[in-house]
Amino acid sequence: MDLLISIDAAAPGGRRRAIEAALRSAIRAGRLPAGTAMPSSRVLAGDLGVARGTVVDAYDQLAIEGYLDTRPRGGTVVAALPQAPEAPVVPPPASPPPFDLRAGVPDLSAFPAGAWLAATRSVLRSGPPDALDYAPPRGRIELRAALADYLGRARGVVAAPAQVVVGNGVDHLLDVLTRALVATGRGVVALEDPCLPVHRAIVGRAGAAVVPAPVDLSGVDVDALAPQGAGAAVVTPARQCPLGMALAPHRRSALVAWARAADALIVEDDVDGELRYDRQPIGALQGLDPERVVYVGTLSTSLAPGLRLAWAVVPASLAPAVDEVLGTRSSVSSLDQLALAALLTSQTFDRHVRRMRAEYRRRRDRFVAVLAGRAPRVWVECVAGGLHALVRWPTGAAREADVVAAAASRGVGVTALAPHWHGQPRLEGLVAGFGRPPAHDLERRYGELAGVLADTVG
Repeated sequence: MDLLISIDAAAPGGRRRAIEAALRSAIRAGRLPAGTAMPSSRVLAGDLGVARGTVVDAYDQLAIEGYLDTRPRGGTVVAALPQAPEAPVVPPPASPPPFDLRAGVPDLSAFPAGAWLAATRSVLRSGPPDALDYAPPRGRIELRAALADYLGRARGVVAAPAQVVVGNGVDHLLDVLTRALVATGRGVVALEDPCLPVHRAIVGRAGAAVVPAPVDLSGVDVDALAPQGAGAAVVTPARQCPLGMALAPHRRSALVAWARAADALIVEDDVDGELRYDRQPIGALQGLDPERVVYVGTLSTSLAPGLRLAWAVVPASLAPAVDEVLGTRSSVSSLDQLALAALLTSQTFDRHVRRMRAEYRRRRDRFVAVLAGRAPRVWVECVAGGLHALVRWPTGAAREADVVAAAASRGVGVTALAPHWHGQPRLEGLVAGFGRPPAHDLERRYGELAGVLADTVG
């Protein structure tokens, strides 16, 4: 066959693999249509100058794969392949804006790569034999024990290793927890208004009815929960996401009292809980009633979101339902779990958080100063902690959509506030992530946003 005369006999796998590849390619491309009779193995072997067994083996392999059809006493023909569908048109991923101030991500250039690499090497060199095996559904006991210890000393969480569940990010854990809540009869779940749109979608897809819980300057309005029949509430008490205020002390106690009276559960998403600048970090709500509060934490802002590592501390009453949802194995790499456990037990992670807390405070101060100096009609709210700021301006001075569009036109990436509301927005503003830019580029990125605000707001 002319199609095979130029096969590369020195190709990896030798002549048989080369014959297979040439025939496979010709059949896929339609140069050998369905029904075409193939030459006998003896004839093709003679044409190619190879052993007959080489051709027989190639034909057998292609028959197993479905490219050839060998018929008793009828020779070998090209099999009919199903019509290949047109390849879907997939748009290329959007490039990050040149001046990226979108919320939700830390400075990735500050990731402690050396410490993470050393921990990984240590696990591979002297870790347990099953370091590369599947992890149990709730996660590796080494990490669960390390997390229970760390959360107790750093966040005031009351947890035993057996209560800790390791998940593939907060989104994964929120889905698991919602399904468990629904299974235990808590099918109406309150989410703060505003909240992250993706969390609203996750809770709804998991089978719960979502009801809004309005937020004011003291945090979530607890009085709004009972009339809506909520059996659970997802809250961000350390720093409301996205507005940024902490849940006031009287609201913290009222929220726990509501859960007890309604036989409800609270899911505490500890957003930015470790990053407080005006005082010591506020202890977790979970410490007030460990049997009524499910604590959820993550590495997304303290290390990097791409690690996809988060955890939940689950009360005994919800644990069986959570186990039903988790399945038979953890979705998180065993190696990553063991590396994080090493960073926690050595307190390397604690030192990194302390170092970055001081750095992000410096960035917060500089961000506020740049906006005040170049865009005096805007102000920044609720920046006592975290990695983002709520930027606002006088009512009527500009529309939020226009400000966000102007920023986009100049390559400045910010996060609009409008999509976070359950319904009609109650105020306008934008969310800017002052912690995301690398240290060498702070002034330029902050300055570009200030210029947009000065031009649009005045």
